[in-house]
Amino acid sequence: MSSSLTKGLRRSSSRSVGRSASAAKRSVKAKAAKPKAKRATAAKSATRKPAKLKPGKKALTKAVAKGKKPAVKVNARKAAPPKKAVSRVKKTQKIAAVRAIRPTPPPPPPRQPTQDESAALAAFERAHREFVRGRFAEARNQFRILLDKFSQVSEVAARSRTYLAVAESRLRTESMLPRDADSLYDRGVIELNRGEYVAAQEMFERALKREPEAAHIHYGLAATRARLGSIDLALESLQRALDLQPNLRVRAQHDHDLNPLRNDPDFDRLIFSNPA
Repeated sequence: MSSSLTKGLRRSSSRSVGRSASAAKRSVKAKAAKPKAKRATAAKSATRKPAKLKPGKKALTKAVAKGKKPAVKVNARKAAPPKKAVSRVKKTQKIAAVRAIRPTPPPPPPRQPTQDESAALAAFERAHREFVRGRFAEARNQFRILLDKFSQVSEVAARSRTYLAVAESRLRTESMLPRDADSLYDRGVIELNRGEYVAAQEMFERALKREPEAAHIHYGLAATRARLGSIDLALESLQRALDLQPNLRVRAQHDHDLNPLRNDPDFDRLIFSNPA
């Protein structure tokens, strides 16, 4: 019994050993077979034909394979600006050149006055000349005649009406003024003290027309012209006043109305020199 058991055990152990050895051999063979399959697939993929490349891409791949820098070609059609933009630029350049060459047209000639306008202007100049001279009565008459004849010339007529109103106002003022020289002189002194130097000058000038040799009137006119800034005319009036009445030099030395004349050397000569 014991020998048979030992024999059975040996057989079963040998079988199990054989089986395990065969299983190990199979697993080793399977593991060894796997890389062969991978190698076969890699070989198959390497043996496949490369895809066809375009001419530009072929040159690029060759240059990369050789280790050179590929020369990139620029598509001239894509780099160039569109034809429409070029044509617009050319048109603008042509227009600018034509404008630069083309001369600017001269301004239209001024409109020539009509016969009535020319006559109205001449009449206005004559009336205005009398107005400036202080002949307000004559100026008033001429402006009235002008408005009767040339009222249709609107611009000249409007200016004539303005001067006519001023002339009539001055004539009304003259009619209200005193007639004698002394009254005019007193009125001039009042206007001078009020600071109305233009009105004071007018009063003194009117007084001198009635009494030209009055030294005090010449002196008042000198003070008024000095206040107005008419230095040369003021010195002339002062010279005339001192010639007529030399003792006015003492008054002139302290007169504040003559302060604008004190920086003038002629004033010092007139006031501080000994009378001849």
